[in-house]
Amino acid sequence: MKDHLMTDPLSDAFRSAFRHHPAGVAILTANTPDGPVALTVSSLFSISAEPPLVGMSLSRHSRVAEALLAAGTMVIHFPRYEDIDLATLCATPGADRFGPDIDWESLPTGEPRYRRIGTWFRAEIHKTMPLDGATVVAAELREGICPTCNDRHSHPATSDTLVYLDRSWRGLGPKGPTEPPEEGRF
Repeated sequence: MKDHLMTDPLSDAFRSAFRHHPAGVAILTANTPDGPVALTVSSLFSISAEPPLVGMSLSRHSRVAEALLAAGTMVIHFPRYEDIDLATLCATPGADRFGPDIDWESLPTGEPRYRRIGTWFRAEIHKTMPLDGATVVAAELREGICPTCNDRHSHPATSDTLVYLDRSWRGLGPKGPTEPPEEGRF
């Protein structure tokens, strides 16, 4: 039996590799019998464009994730760097994510949506796969809005994409390609 204080070199390498691997940030919201819930994730990924399917990993130790799974439907928000405060709020355990100072609405189908985030999709859970400490979720997009999706040049510097890297939030702007340094060339 392994001593829980000892670290596994493979696990350490895994953590380090993913700590230095940038991940997009999304905020998930759902309506539950106990009220609206919200959760910030960095595990959202694309599965298919037709039908539009996304996937994500949710902790099996999170009550919010459990409530979100039980709801069956959710809104997936794509925050920008300027929304870092909302992403942080939704990542903070015990925080009031739908307080009087938070601008949100209920969609006609009941799911809560943060009004300030322009790109969002309503999704229905398609399949789940419980694993050791997480549940992998596949969800089908049912409706949504992406105001800048048809205009590649509409992302001003103040509207950087929000990413998570090395345990911190970062903005990723629309910078052009850069040349690698001389020592990095093949």
